[in-house]
Amino acid sequence: MIRQLESQITAGETGWPDELFLFVSRITPLINVDLLIRDDRGRTLLTWRSDRFHGPGWHVPGGIIRFKETAADRIRIVAAGELGVPVAFDAAPIFVQESIAPQRHDRGHFISLLYMCRLAGALDPQRQHLPGAPMPGQWAWHDGCPDNLIPEQAAYAAFME
Repeated sequence: MIRQLESQITAGETGWPDELFLFVSRITPLINVDLLIRDDRGRTLLTWRSDRFHGPGWHVPGGIIRFKETAADRIRIVAAGELGVPVAFDAAPIFVQESIAPQRHDRGHFISLLYMCRLAGALDPQRQHLPGAPMPGQWAWHDGCPDNLIPEQAAYAAFME
């Protein structure tokens, strides 16, 4: 059975097939990095997401570390993909959180590493949230923690005050 599963793995730039990734998420915790970015006015940079796992809400940008990928590499990939700009970051996380969602079949156990990051360029203005309903992938600076922060990141509220 294991050889048959391995024969289905064609990991590359797109990663594993969704079915295989979700299966792995049912049998082991996933480790992710989250990027805490503050400006000189004390605001926190958040992005909007809306998916079947977390629903709609603001979140600290982040992503799941792939096999044989370093946390530093994932931070760089997340910054480029979610923000369109590189970041500088501290070598060690400032917070580690384990979260378990017992009711969730897929992606129900995470170990999250929160890194303090600094923008190393200008944000993509095309991705900026303007007045109106936020769209997935848009960013905005926040004074404090928004009421609609995704629940899985509630422990980060203390870092946003």
